[in-house]
Amino acid sequence: MIGFGSGALGRVVRSGVGRRRVQTLVIAVATMMAVASAVVAGSLMVATNAPFDHAFARQHGAHLIAELDPHRASAAQLARTRGLEGVTASAGPFPSTTINPIGQSGGHLPALTLVGRSGPGKDVDALDLKSGRWPRTSGEIVLSASFQGPDLVLGATLKSSEEADAQTLTVVGFALSTSGSADVWATPAQVRSLATGDGGLANQMLYRFDSAATKSQIAADRKKLAAALPSGALVGTQSWLDTKHAADQGAAATIPFLFAFGVLGIVMSVIIVGSVISGAVGTSLRRIGILKAIGFTPREVVGAYVAQALIPAAVGIALGVVLGNLLAVPLLADTESVYGTVSLSVAWWVDVVVPAGALLVVTIAALVPALRAGRLRTVEAIAVGRAPRTTRGQWAHRAAGRLPLPRPVTYGLASPFAHPVRAIAMVLAVTFGTVAATFAVGLTQSLNAVASAQDPENSADVTAVSGAAGSGPGAGRVEKGPAAGSGRAPAASGSNQQQPSADPDAVRAAIAKQSGTASYYGIATGDATVSGISRTVRATLYQGDSRPGSYEMIAGHWISGRGQVVVPTGFLERTGTGIGDSVRVTFQKETVSLRIVGEAFDTSDDGMRVHADLDSFAEAEPEAFHIEVKSGVSPADYAQKLGAVLKPLGGDAFAESAPEGEGMIVLLEAMAALLTLMLVSVAGLGVLNSVVLDTRERVHDLGVCKALGMSPRQTVSLVLASVAGIGVAGGLIGVPAGFALHGYVLPVMGEAAGTRLPPSVLDVYDGSQLVLLGLAGVLVALSGAMVPAGWAAKVRTATALRTE
Repeated sequence: MIGFGSGALGRVVRSGVGRRRVQTLVIAVATMMAVASAVVAGSLMVATNAPFDHAFARQHGAHLIAELDPHRASAAQLARTRGLEGVTASAGPFPSTTINPIGQSGGHLPALTLVGRSGPGKDVDALDLKSGRWPRTSGEIVLSASFQGPDLVLGATLKSSEEADAQTLTVVGFALSTSGSADVWATPAQVRSLATGDGGLANQMLYRFDSAATKSQIAADRKKLAAALPSGALVGTQSWLDTKHAADQGAAATIPFLFAFGVLGIVMSVIIVGSVISGAVGTSLRRIGILKAIGFTPREVVGAYVAQALIPAAVGIALGVVLGNLLAVPLLADTESVYGTVSLSVAWWVDVVVPAGALLVVTIAALVPALRAGRLRTVEAIAVGRAPRTTRGQWAHRAAGRLPLPRPVTYGLASPFAHPVRAIAMVLAVTFGTVAATFAVGLTQSLNAVASAQDPENSADVTAVSGAAGSGPGAGRVEKGPAAGSGRAPAASGSNQQQPSADPDAVRAAIAKQSGTASYYGIATGDATVSGISRTVRATLYQGDSRPGSYEMIAGHWISGRGQVVVPTGFLERTGTGIGDSVRVTFQKETVSLRIVGEAFDTSDDGMRVHADLDSFAEAEPEAFHIEVKSGVSPADYAQKLGAVLKPLGGDAFAESAPEGEGMIVLLEAMAALLTLMLVSVAGLGVLNSVVLDTRERVHDLGVCKALGMSPRQTVSLVLASVAGIGVAGGLIGVPAGFALHGYVLPVMGEAAGTRLPPSVLDVYDGSQLVLLGLAGVLVALSGAMVPAGWAAKVRTATALRTE
């Protein structure tokens, strides 16, 4: 705008920056916080904007993962599929099987797809090796990074199964596959050694096509592949669109949340910077008049005051970019692990656009009051700047004086009305700080409610399994890891299918006789077909009192008898049905008509699940039992004793571990805490700046009051009372606004995730919390006023009387 050097204008700018140390600090810190929060929010919005697409492109993901019967398709026949029309790249065949490993502590892991590859690959499904190295010899494996945890680290060992001759597998690395091609990787020879029986081994082929953007194109690609192979050779396929849909739903849920905080941060930065510069101009009218009297042009006056804002703002912006990048690193690392994407970092353009936007905001916010200073006539500025403003707010002082409160308190309560614009700016700052705090508290409680509502079957103390096919370790539990709900083609079953199974009636009798049993219910899971739906859906059937394992209900009620079914939101939307309608469900070749009695909060398998009473199907039998133990009974001891009874029968029992927080929920809570802390800090700084200006303007009045006998404690009460009403007003406005923001954003997040939300997730506030959050507005205001209140109490009477 104007060059500032060693001339008169440069000295004015430097003098203003140095003389107004508090305002300079407030501008620097406020812009630093605003920019840092914008960098964090912007980086996370970029990272969560189609993270699957970015990772899929970088890893050359497979559009179609095909599982093939090695006895029906030879290597030569598979090689010929590489030249099919539309195939742009392919990889394989890789040997594939399924294992049910046992952890170091003896705990069961879910069934894992194991694929043999000599390396992470390059042309198709180029795995991102996050840590460790690729397997070189037999007995070494690489796990999907989604399984990494306290018990699964580099060097950890697993047993390939619970058989006596099971192989020991050592974890030598963790990798990410955006395609979701496997859970575990090993050398091809290792996979072949673990596959048992004629059906234990399959071949996996990975394909990329020139046209694979829609379901119809994928279906056409699959049809061409099936036609090029012998009949029955193609066992199953997994489309990249299914994996993409599941990943994008998780990412989409974060966008409304980040957008809300982003808007709050932008609005607050404008309020604070505008308030600071306006206050600087308002308290420097006499100085502006003097500058004009000695020859400064209006343009130079405007430039001087804009520069006094831009200098500390530039420092704050630079520090904010650095701080934002430092804070974004751990959050992006969490985002990376949650979404299973390749390495994420702050996008370079975020570090360019955010500072540029912040400078523009500061310039505009400073220019408006600075133009006012430039338009002031010299004589008017000097006269107004010298004359005390005794007329503003007199009515407020008269009204406050009638209150039955000490005079310093009533004087302080009426003080904001002397500067209504400044008071409004403080109210807005406190309001937005309270909005952020209220929204964050509600969001955190809602996310915790979501976490507790997920996978209620896993909340049982002990699970007993019969050992039947498909019910091995982990039966009846929702599968964790990258394969869950991804639509992966079923791998050939491993040796656990050959194990004898216990009679469910015998398992049930053993549970009933076991001391310490409080309650239990049976469960059976498997694929089912529903009339009108082309794909299979996951069915979970319950026997007995299943209320301990019931899902949170959005509408209707949980199953209470035969012929009833509960379904998620996704099922209702896909089928066009509603509560009270009937659907025909086929499970294990038995078809029955079930009436929908409830809408459950269940996002697993893209919402395509059914929960029904097991006795509705005459041939179905429970494959697992979820058990609640009596108070004071150790689940581990109970499981050990029950397992000793069930193992000779062909079953087993194990204690369920405490569920860990979902990665996405932990990530969102961390974001909310960080961004709220920043916004509340900025609100406190806005109050601090305004109170400093007020205190300095009234320092002569304070000196008079002190001369008349006002004590330091009363002085502190006066200053704090001047912001108490501000805090009350900010709290009264901010809490309802934050409550409304929560009520708007949460359903949008749920809709983005493909579900409605139950009352337990939405109705999370109680009266006492709202009262405390309202008091938080007062606390923010008082915190910002503490420092100037202490200064006002310490200033000597004679010094205050000499100051104008």
